[in-house]
Amino acid sequence: MTDIFKYRSPVSRAELLGILADHGEDARVLAGGTDLLVDVRNGFARPKVVVDLKRVEGFSDISWSEAEGLIIRPAVTINDLLGHPKVRDAYSLLVACAQDLASHQIRNRATVVGNVVNASPCADMAPALLCLGARAVISSRAGHRVVAFKDFFTGVKSTVLRPGEILEEIIVPPETATARGSYRKLKRIKGHDLGIVGVAAMKKDGLLRLGISSCAPTPLLVEGLSDTDPVEMAVAAAQLAIHPISDLRCSREYREHMVGVFVRRVLQEVA
Repeated sequence: MTDIFKYRSPVSRAELLGILADHGEDARVLAGGTDLLVDVRNGFARPKVVVDLKRVEGFSDISWSEAEGLIIRPAVTINDLLGHPKVRDAYSLLVACAQDLASHQIRNRATVVGNVVNASPCADMAPALLCLGARAVISSRAGHRVVAFKDFFTGVKSTVLRPGEILEEIIVPPETATARGSYRKLKRIKGHDLGIVGVAAMKKDGLLRLGISSCAPTPLLVEGLSDTDPVEMAVAAAQLAIHPISDLRCSREYREHMVGVFVRRVLQEVA
């Protein structure tokens, strides 16, 4: 059975926010569509209105300033991010996570914002954004609010976004520019696949953070660590934070084991 929905393609921010306010929970935003269209086809999502934001003026922009840091807008694709000179120069962890997201063809469509709004526990961009202290600028017709990414995810496929709101900007602060970063992702097969376990590490000015995916209902941030702490202390902190399950991809015990393996590897790589 094919579901019927209306398609809207606004060209201004005001028009976009107006459509979302008018339709509320009946509307779904289309950025890259690599998750939404699959969900619609499989019957997991049944929106009455699909709102395409790719034509909204300014929504495909990436900007950088010493004062604000890196600003990623909603229609920026993964390949747009990988091709940006400031990202490649100063945010190696973003590059590492983006390069491991699906295939080149998917990265031409998939957006950074869409990847995190989909809120999969295995979202590739989430560990980097958590480690780098990124913030989400959430907008609606009523105004905007700013949420740290460590508070953005609330459950499997669930975020703090309310009906009528969009994630308008991802801000990666200048304080974490040029940080050392490393990302390891375990997959069922070699090549392009969803993650079974993902572990990222960021190190700068004595600060050490870990981002972990596929080991809890949401991507996780492990903070409060120093780069002088013993490796086994970081491993213990990561093991304490995770809540893995057994599923079709692998067992809980294997996930726990691989988190320890990957934490040791990424710490060695950022040392």
